Amino acid sequence: MNLTELARRLKISTKELKAKLPELGFDIGPRAIQIPDKQAEKVIEKWKEMKRIEALQKKIESRKAAEKKEIKKEEQIIFLPAVIRVHQLAEKLNLPVTKVISELMKNGVMATINDNLDYEIAAIIAENLGFKTKKAKGELEELAKANRVKEKLKKLLQEKGKLSPRPPVVVVLGHVDHGKTSLLDAIRETNITSQEAGAITQHIGAYQVDIESKEYGKKTITFIDTPGHEAFNEMRSRGGQVADIAILVIAADDKIQPQTLESIKVIQEEELPFIVAINKIDKPEANVEEIKKELADINLVPEDWGGKVICVPVSAKTKEGINNLLEMILLVANLEREKLLANFSCPAVGTIIESHIDKGQGPVATVLIHTGKLFLRDNIIVGEMPNAVYGKVKVLKNFLGKDISEASPGMPVQIIGLKALPSVGDILEVKKDLKEFKRKVKKINLQKRYSSKIIKIKKSREKENVKSLNVILKADVFGSLEAISTSLKNLSRSNVEVKIIKSALGDITESDIRLASTSHSIVIGFHVKMPSPILKLADELKVEVYLYKVIYKLLEDVEKKVKDLISKKIIEKFLGKVRVLAVFRKMSKEMIIGGKVIEGEIKVNSKIRVWRDDKPIAEGDLTQLQMNKQDVTIAKKDNECGIKFEGQPIIRVNDILEVYELVEEKVD
Repeated sequence: MNLTELARRLKISTKELKAKLPELGFDIGPRAIQIPDKQAEKVIEKWKEMKRIEALQKKIESRKAAEKKEIKKEEQIIFLPAVIRVHQLAEKLNLPVTKVISELMKNGVMATINDNLDYEIAAIIAENLGFKTKKAKGELEELAKANRVKEKLKKLLQEKGKLSPRPPVVVVLGHVDHGKTSLLDAIRETNITSQEAGAITQHIGAYQVDIESKEYGKKTITFIDTPGHEAFNEMRSRGGQVADIAILVIAADDKIQPQTLESIKVIQEEELPFIVAINKIDKPEANVEEIKKELADINLVPEDWGGKVICVPVSAKTKEGINNLLEMILLVANLEREKLLANFSCPAVGTIIESHIDKGQGPVATVLIHTGKLFLRDNIIVGEMPNAVYGKVKVLKNFLGKDISEASPGMPVQIIGLKALPSVGDILEVKKDLKEFKRKVKKINLQKRYSSKIIKIKKSREKENVKSLNVILKADVFGSLEAISTSLKNLSRSNVEVKIIKSALGDITESDIRLASTSHSIVIGFHVKMPSPILKLADELKVEVYLYKVIYKLLEDVEKKVKDLISKKIIEKFLGKVRVLAVFRKMSKEMIIGGKVIEGEIKVNSKIRVWRDDKPIAEGDLTQLQMNKQDVTIAKKDNECGIKFEGQPIIRVNDILEVYELVEEKVD
């Protein structure tokens, strides 16, 4: 075929055709005027392929440009989690930490770079600095789930029937170390604080007290104690969802803190009537009027200042003001009496406020009954599909640990008999027949097993250039496990991921240590024990184990480990591309193939990504390279070579092999 005719068919000039032919792999010489017909057909095919690739590249570039434009348009929108540290907020805003701290101080929040801020405070600071904020997707999903649970509970509590008075449920909220548990101790005349590490409540607890009142007679009140540490934000919020009245505890020798504001947010979101208990008035530096002034500054004006907020000065230590506080609780309960009614004859409905695994008894859950009566041997379902659990009430205990046969509205009780561990905040319902529910659970489990392989494949392709700090976490109760897991994940950075390999309840076991050894993980225990033989095994296998009783130290240590990993990051360095021309041998986990280097250069001990139809389909390693049947270390562009590929043996002729290597890059 004449070159002029070929150029006309390709809609280009003869000069341009001669310049392009070498790029397409056809070297016919600068003076040639003709080309064999078969070769001309191959040129046409190659030309069409080149044009398709160019068109695809233009589409990719156009899409990238559009994405960049969209990112630029929305670059001022910052997505924030429920809890974020000050230095993390500064990183997200791309501002100096000092500027963020300065803005916090302007808003009356004294915080260091490692202090945590809740979403509301962080959003205000970000907006003051010119940024728009939204809750991160995961937080929105959790919020949606919480709203669904609330709506379901509201619907279940509308059960018709005869209504009778039930005990009010009082939730105690406030900043860490402001004396919430000590206040409950004074009310219950027990000593819980001394059993808690660092005097910080680590778990939710629920208790009932009987009170003799001159005005209201003998009354029962249910108290819910919530942890004060900010890492337990979710547990504390869930505590607010099940209560009728709140007590906001503020220390008279301190001031309103970020966790106090967070507690106020919970109270306002739940629309709870509340009483402010100004604690520690026995201390010389106590200043009740200053606390009232701070409350008035945030539009919570005390009664004696002309507002509506009941403030009761108390001392958990000397018990001064305790009786007055109890009278105020009964006063508020009396005002809310129309809401404090329940049906005592319908099937029970309640909310899980704590759960843990007992070695001898299995899953143990604490539930607060809202309506109906819960009896021994009742069939129960907890939670929503697909994560709901079921069982039969085999053991029922009151808050003192005594066996009982039934539980009525307003009572917190412990149940044993569930097939699996429920989540804190889930709804418990009594069901007569569990057959249909069991059938659905089996069907969902089959679907999960079927899709698990696909999920594993997807995960194996993700985050190749991200370092990970692998953690095996053990805790004594589910609430702590859940809160610590969330806090650890929040410590992840852009190129360092805190990955929870396993999280479970109970003491550290031999299997935990062996798993840590094979997965290169550290082991963290919270309020759990580690027997001597297990400690010896950890030493032999060189596994790092850390035991904690207070969450502050746990998070600080893990954050330090994350920072140590941040010093370097793994990046992917492109080397070259190979077009597969032949497949010589295929084995179970490797292949011998022939190909031509079409871009860059390739070398031994590199990584290979297999592309087919512009999609990556497999990963592997280039472990041997030959040219002219001789081992070589490098093959350059236009070289034909033999390659030993170790990986999934699915390569075909005309596949494109992208060759790259992983290198460490220092981070300033």
